[in-house]
Amino acid sequence: MTKPTETGFSAPEFLTVDEAAALLRVNRKTLYELIRLTQLPGVLHIGRSIRIRRDALLAWRPGNGGPALGESR
Repeated sequence: MTKPTETGFSAPEFLTVDEAAALLRVNRKTLYELIRLTQLPGVLHIGRSIRIRRDALLAWRPGNGGPALGESR
């Protein structure tokens, strides 16, 4: 399903990991680590596929409230 954007183009409601990584300008391994640590919102597991809700990703504001990737509290 696609939604209209401000520019008139339609964007997918759900993104692949590669698309989300490109949108966030991070390495896909970083994104997989965020997903593994359940720090990324809007993640859906569909079988062996992972999809990320675009609206949740764009609204997400990562902060310094938690440990760095790979660290435990």
